[in-house]
Amino acid sequence: MFRPAMMSPAFVLLLLLGSSVQLSQTMTRDEKHRLRNQVVEMFDHAYQNYMDHAYPADELMPLTCRGRVRGLEPSRGDVDDALGKFSLTLIDTLDTLVLLNKTAEFEEAVKRVLKDVRLDNDIVVSVFETNIRVLGGLLGGHSMAVMLKERGERMLWYQDELLHMAKDLGIRLLPAFNTSSGLPYPRVNLRHGVQGPETRTGTETDTCTACAGTIILEFAALSRFTGDPVFEAHARRAMDFLWEKRQRNSNLVGKTINIHSGEWVCRDSGVGAGIDSYYEYLLKAYILLGDDQFLQRFNIHYASIMKYISQPPLLLDVHIHKPLLPARTWMDSLLAFFPGLQVLKGDIRPAIETHEMLYQVTKKHNFLPEAFTTDFRVHWAQHPLRPEFAESTYFLYKATRDPYYLEAGRTVLENLNRFARVPCGFAAMKDVRTGSHEDRMDSFFLAETFKYLFLLFAEEDDLPFDVEDYVFTTEAHLLPLSLSTALRSDLPPTDNSTATEELDDSNFEWTCPNTRLLFPDPAYPRNFREPIRSAVDKSCPRPALPREPGIGRAPLRAQDFMANNPEHLELLRRMGVNLIHLKDGRVQLVQHATQAVSAVAAEDGMRFMQEMMELSSQQQKEQLPPRAVQIISHPFFGRVVLTAGPAQFGMDLSKNNLGVRGFVTVAEPYTGCSELTNAEFVAGRIGLLQRGQCMFAEKARNIQKAGAIGGIVIDDNEGSSSDTAPLFQMAGDGRSTDDVTLPLLFLFHKEGNILLEALKEYREVEVLLSEKARDREAIFKGKALPGALLDGSGDETEEEDCCTEDHSSPAPSADSDQSQFTTQEQNIVEEESEKPEAGLSEETPAPAGEEPVEDDDASNQSVDSLMADWQEDLEAFKQMEKDEL
Repeated sequence: MFRPAMMSPAFVLLLLLGSSVQLSQTMTRDEKHRLRNQVVEMFDHAYQNYMDHAYPADELMPLTCRGRVRGLEPSRGDVDDALGKFSLTLIDTLDTLVLLNKTAEFEEAVKRVLKDVRLDNDIVVSVFETNIRVLGGLLGGHSMAVMLKERGERMLWYQDELLHMAKDLGIRLLPAFNTSSGLPYPRVNLRHGVQGPETRTGTETDTCTACAGTIILEFAALSRFTGDPVFEAHARRAMDFLWEKRQRNSNLVGKTINIHSGEWVCRDSGVGAGIDSYYEYLLKAYILLGDDQFLQRFNIHYASIMKYISQPPLLLDVHIHKPLLPARTWMDSLLAFFPGLQVLKGDIRPAIETHEMLYQVTKKHNFLPEAFTTDFRVHWAQHPLRPEFAESTYFLYKATRDPYYLEAGRTVLENLNRFARVPCGFAAMKDVRTGSHEDRMDSFFLAETFKYLFLLFAEEDDLPFDVEDYVFTTEAHLLPLSLSTALRSDLPPTDNSTATEELDDSNFEWTCPNTRLLFPDPAYPRNFREPIRSAVDKSCPRPALPREPGIGRAPLRAQDFMANNPEHLELLRRMGVNLIHLKDGRVQLVQHATQAVSAVAAEDGMRFMQEMMELSSQQQKEQLPPRAVQIISHPFFGRVVLTAGPAQFGMDLSKNNLGVRGFVTVAEPYTGCSELTNAEFVAGRIGLLQRGQCMFAEKARNIQKAGAIGGIVIDDNEGSSSDTAPLFQMAGDGRSTDDVTLPLLFLFHKEGNILLEALKEYREVEVLLSEKARDREAIFKGKALPGALLDGSGDETEEEDCCTEDHSSPAPSADSDQSQFTTQEQNIVEEESEKPEAGLSEETPAPAGEEPVEDDDASNQSVDSLMADWQEDLEAFKQMEKDEL
């Protein structure tokens, strides 16, 4: 039944739901025991490899079997700010060892930390990461050591040494809070603080909300363990300032704030990256410290989240000043923690719904991509073995005791072992679509992921202590609830300004929910999963509804829609459909039924959106993975692999084991939109074409007519790159493309320019078009290997390990006059003619491109630079090939 008040951008999702349901089967105690033991074995594999190959370095590099030492490895930017030459992984893992009943290993690890770790390093670190990983790890380790000592089991020699280290670290972090607002600088020098040129920091003006708002648990615990109130006072001041700077109408906070003025730098608001743990720490600060003010603030924020951001099962960012306006059309994987937080809040239904959506995405891609669109396509393809989905799975199982969540945990375990396990640990996924690895194993993998998975499968008698006596920090470190009764002397008076602004008390539960009493009906969770189960892969057609008077004219049909028709845009507005211009030139259609002029108009809008989805799906086949263009002629010999977008027509390279191999020639005209004038030079070769002015299928037909064996379309948007844009696939032209038999691939401008530069320099350039990059021995099978490849060319490797470029990045910037539209971030692109096909896309014709002509010296310099980069990459790939499964 149509309910306008419930409509949201998620409605398209709701129309795609399937109806097949399997009842959750109870997992036997023996099977849980087996999976628990498997978690322990996997932890041992990761931990022991860190100790054997990386310690005392901060992290393990599992592909090259060595430690990551900051300054000795190429910089990864902000990611490296977590590394402080303080044996990060060991400290982060301390309380995990105790939870997994490895008390002997824990005692040995504590002794190593006390003996080897120094905190007075002249190094700039992230205040946020150092707080949650190192300070939290030391405090969690201290809690475990005290517990074991009190029991007389282990650590009888312990005299609060970890706590002394924690206080030393806390003092080193305090200079970051020396701002007029009380918000900390994002970075601090462990030896010199933030003042003076020797600190190499202190010039930043902005920080993320989570960075400033994820301090209170660790700092308050440190104050209450030591009796020194200064740490808790600074953390509370930062939390108070963030609360005061919330947008008063929406009660939301932005993602980035100026630490001096308090102005919001990024006004987008959500529950994922940049904000996530700020909300988490408001609720958990109440749980740990017993201060009602934190719960008041959390409840007010939470009400706004559920009003504006939550569109079950989606969680979509909005603008804090205009919360009905979506800020983006994709979600990041960090929001996967939110269902677990909702369980702590006691709001179980949306937790079940969002978790089920995340589970379906996980099953589709094996892991949660770093970001994915509202129709569940990959937006950023990396997966650094994050723990948030396992965390929410554990909390939902704890709340519901539904064995379905045990099966979800089993899926996580199996995928980790199948896709991420390598001889020296577990490697992060560089691209969930291709299965390629990244040489990193973050400390949180040991600190969090294994902790939650063990708790999921363990019985109560498997645990060495009652976890109900502790609160988990955002890094899953264990802080005892007994701290709520610890001395709080000398703390400044609390600001009770919230009291006059809080919502009606009747809206909130002022005690934490007892989950054992929430679900008398065991089918309760299943009833909410059923409508979402098939959302990712299945489509449920919707019958046409009878037309009722609504907006005074015939409703707009999808096949008639023109993105540049003002009348059509007005009709969309009246139906509550927003047109969002994306950075890459496309437009997104999103409906908010509450913005329609009437309920019937909202129904028209829903029908229009469904028609658009069905119209698009007529041109869609199964989402295709990226393809590879491998330069195999001298002097490249297969070492250079360019990530390419596939076409939904023509030869399917996944069914061609050999791929298509040939020399490349620039087509004339370069656009390929008419019969080629250099057909005799294109025949038997792979034609290079420029994007623009006609359909992709028309380009393919023209080069095929000239006798080409394949085609490569190069983007005409200067600066576009697979490094900064989600890859898309080329669609047909709205009619049968069965006549196209050659393969056609798409390269962004950066990758295409590499190929054009090579062609300009060497004139004869041979490439291999294939599903994945080929092993060089396979390419030159039956031929003498070039001399440059003889050294080290015999390394055993799988095809997917061969230099697949990472293309999981934010949407690119593009010319604003090139407009394409998709429904629900559909990454399928058509090349447009002057008359769009089926109303699906429209692009302003661009001037015909010409083959690039550049100065020879500049070309030589460019090629030399490229060759230097390729040589550097080659060395890295050789090492990876030796170690990667």
